[in-house]
Amino acid sequence: MPTTLELLRADALTCTRCKLADAGRTQVVFGVGDPASDLLFIGEGPGAEEDRLGEPFVGKSGKKLDKLVLDELGVTRERFYIANVVKCRPPGNRDPQPDEIEACRPWLEQQLDLIAPKVIITLGKFAAQLLLDTKVGITKLRGREHPYRDGVLIPTWHPAYVLRGGAVPEAEMRADLVRAKLALARAGSPLVGAAS
Repeated sequence: MPTTLELLRADALTCTRCKLADAGRTQVVFGVGDPASDLLFIGEGPGAEEDRLGEPFVGKSGKKLDKLVLDELGVTRERFYIANVVKCRPPGNRDPQPDEIEACRPWLEQQLDLIAPKVIITLGKFAAQLLLDTKVGITKLRGREHPYRDGVLIPTWHPAYVLRGGAVPEAEMRADLVRAKLALARAGSPLVGAAS
């Protein structure tokens, strides 16, 4: 296993483990941010804009996420890490297929090993269901912490759903981000300061 996130990223950029490698991707969208952060966001997969720019969550959803994180946690994107379950754009922005998710899973697992976050926030159902190894829907998973590795996992809505859904999903996502802030504070993370 590569010993740093940069070495892992270099390996991932030439990945051909699944059919997404030949399905029109422009580039592998590995992940960005602070590799030493206590906070990791995980989404489903890159869209067209992410595929073009090589960075997760750079479109409207990303802007919404950045605003909510800044509002509720007081941190900018440079202070956390963000990645996706699959690193290549599924054609037509379709859902990732099970074989694609499994082929990409080792990349995500190694990211988790190297970053070792105290709090993981999954965005949408795919990441939550994969990491929690469940078929339970996001509606039932979100709204609470789940023990995960040496920290907690907090599922929340995908920001694209918040953009479509209006005030209620946004308020719920904000509450989930506050839950994450409290978990980071309990863990003594310098990201949000000590618990008061």
